Amino acid sequence: MAEPVRDAFREKCGVVGVFGHPEAATLAYLALYALQHRGQESAGIVASDGAALIAHRGMGLVADIFTQDILRKLAGRLAIGHNRYSTTGSTILKNCQPFVVEWAHGALAIAHNGNLVNAEALREQLEARGSIFQSTSDTEVIIHLIAGSQATTLVDRIIDALRQVRGAYSLVFLTETQLIAARDPHGFRPLVIGRLGDATVITSETCALDLVGAEYGREVLPGEIVIVDAAGLQSVRPFTPAAVHHCVFEYVYFARPDSLVFGRNVYEIRKALGRQLARESGVPADIVIPVPDSGVPAAIGYAEEARLPFEMGLIRNHYVGRTFIEPSRSIRHFGVKVKLNAMREVLANRRVVVVDDSIVRGTTSQKLVAMIRHAGAREVHMRISSPPTTNPCYYGIDTPSRDELIASTHSLEDTRQFLGADSLAYLSERGLYAFARGDAGGFCDACFTGRYPVPLDEDHRVRQLHLFEACDRA
Repeated sequence: MAEPVRDAFREKCGVVGVFGHPEAATLAYLALYALQHRGQESAGIVASDGAALIAHRGMGLVADIFTQDILRKLAGRLAIGHNRYSTTGSTILKNCQPFVVEWAHGALAIAHNGNLVNAEALREQLEARGSIFQSTSDTEVIIHLIAGSQATTLVDRIIDALRQVRGAYSLVFLTETQLIAARDPHGFRPLVIGRLGDATVITSETCALDLVGAEYGREVLPGEIVIVDAAGLQSVRPFTPAAVHHCVFEYVYFARPDSLVFGRNVYEIRKALGRQLARESGVPADIVIPVPDSGVPAAIGYAEEARLPFEMGLIRNHYVGRTFIEPSRSIRHFGVKVKLNAMREVLANRRVVVVDDSIVRGTTSQKLVAMIRHAGAREVHMRISSPPTTNPCYYGIDTPSRDELIASTHSLEDTRQFLGADSLAYLSERGLYAFARGDAGGFCDACFTGRYPVPLDEDHRVRQLHLFEACDRA
């Protein structure tokens, strides 16, 4: 049976690098476990024993891919790892990262979180010069640019390659003796540095540092390249300074609430978004409930500001895996009930505010409203802790095309009627930045505004959309 059309954004990817720990691969494994929310299609770890790189990659969840026996084979004091959701390239094993290549200067592994907006143009140029690609991922473009560079050192080759790409990247590289990390000059995607005794851990979110017991140090700065080897940690900033454009959707949905992202705690920001939502669009009601799990902090903030009881009116089944088998058509209306169940004891005869982080196509929200009404709610008021999502992302989020986003094709009233809610309100664009005192500077909010900070040529935009659609069909 074909996979159902998804009604949610897919997280991007998670990366981790470890240097100087006798169980580096195990630390990478634990970090990937903490970053599982950032990618659930595939995962991989590459380790170095000082003389060679050893890799293991697979499709599925981290816990399904790695066993104790496999981790024992990934021996060494250096390792990098990757969780993947496809942003470019289809969902197949050859696109799983980290990629490992052998070249004249030894072995090199790379893992990438983000998306390059000029990858297709660069790929065409490289293929015209004779490059042969083994995957459909934009990350392989970086490998070919490194291999083709005339620079003498690996770091200079990486700098040469990254000067040619545009878009979002938080990268970790591994050689037999070095761990290297790089972040694009705009800082779209998070990347942080921690310490565990004498070991260095570089990863997408601080929740991964917490799990392995590492102490948070700082972010990898936008445009910075960090080199970790036997000489210690070195930093270079070789790129022309650029305006910072942190992805604000990391705060709305993607990052784990217990992480520090771009220097701020995600949980506290989500609560602030909920409080602002209540100030902007409060409605007479009896209770506030979240759509779990991502709507919980905003719903707490909304309830506190509105002085309404916070309740868990929807209970999530945490054991629904990616391999869930859909029933035949004779078993109808199971829908979102597989993942969520409405509690009649909480909802019956009450006016309910339902807080969620975003609406994509609207089909899931429609089913939730119907489920809540069926449980006896007298009124259902949908409140969304972000502005209407009207545009796709080209910087590392797998989003539907514009005509599939309900807020792009329907008015607010039309959307409310489609959902079947008594009222519907989104957070305003200005309210989105209440946590920053209204200052939208330093953030990318193209999915809400259509203002793309790194432009994409129209031909390449169309090709990028085809890649997204191919991922959905895979």
